[in-house]
Amino acid sequence: MDLLSVLLISVGLAMDATAVSIAGGVTVREGRVRTALVLALLFGVFQTGMAIAGWYAGTLLYAFISGIDHWIAFVLLAFIGGKMIIEGLKGEDGEKIAFSSAAVLIMLAVVTSIDSLAVGLSFAALGSPILLPSVIIGVVTALLSLGGFWFGTVFGGKNRERAEIIGGVILILIGLRVLADHLLI
Repeated sequence: MDLLSVLLISVGLAMDATAVSIAGGVTVREGRVRTALVLALLFGVFQTGMAIAGWYAGTLLYAFISGIDHWIAFVLLAFIGGKMIIEGLKGEDGEKIAFSSAAVLIMLAVVTSIDSLAVGLSFAALGSPILLPSVIIGVVTALLSLGGFWFGTVFGGKNRERAEIIGGVILILIGLRVLADHLLI
């Protein structure tokens, strides 16, 4: 997969973590620097790890899915993107998150990186390598999460929904591109 696609996928995957980070920036009053750095690190590491885990699972299943790999990639990316768009359109603020709890931060890292697992599976289905893309996914997530936290600190949580919608659209467009590349060849 080309670098531009990996970057766009990375941005799309990072939107959940960025939205949570914006919420953190809005709500955290003490220990902001520590919380921002911990969130960015955890989100980046978990996105990377989940992409690798998904790829590994996909390589084990490749013999069974090689004929429909492009459809699997498209469906997974479209599903994830659609879910993100719906969540962004709902615009529900939800309850305040306890950003000072290590258990809560790890749970958030796992929950926001589940989509990365599906993307790793898609990479395996396409026969794409995963090491560099997973590192890019993790770094982009960490940087956007850090930026999101500071954005939330300065501007509040008014744009969380838009970030999720944009991320969802990006993932759907990448899925369509994968499908078109395989069907038009």
